[in-house]
Amino acid sequence: MYIGEVCTRNVVICTTGIGIVEAARLMRQNHVGDLVVVEERNGKRVPTGVVTDRDIVVEVVALDAPLESLKIGDIESRELITVRESDETLDVLELMQRHGIRRVPVVDNYGALAGIVTLDDLLQILAEEIGAMVKLISREQSREAKTRPAMPSSLEAH
Repeated sequence: MYIGEVCTRNVVICTTGIGIVEAARLMRQNHVGDLVVVEERNGKRVPTGVVTDRDIVVEVVALDAPLESLKIGDIESRELITVRESDETLDVLELMQRHGIRRVPVVDNYGALAGIVTLDDLLQILAEEIGAMVKLISREQSREAKTRPAMPSSLEAH
């Protein structure tokens, strides 16, 4: 399965120039834990970073930094990892594990923002796949019980 099939397309974005408080408000209003930081390039929104609610707590609140003067550009992730819509889901999961990240912007073939995929998204897909496997096992057992009658008691092992 390709990541473009499962990513969230409605991404909450911001630019490096917005303030920390405004970013937190955006997260709250949209019920998300992250913002993808973008810049306009040739009419396309290109991701340059990700800021999470955790970044705001750890980088700003916990250090008693001045909320009013800080901008998203001051705390956004510097090493952005993105994936392409055509990347395989399991490859993306492995990449996230290798880098210890829970969210990854998804880009199109031109590098423009196409969506975002989170660990929660991937867990939901894997849970559905495991559920389908469990149903298959149950059906197989049921099919076998119908096609193979119970063993006569005279043949049962003692």
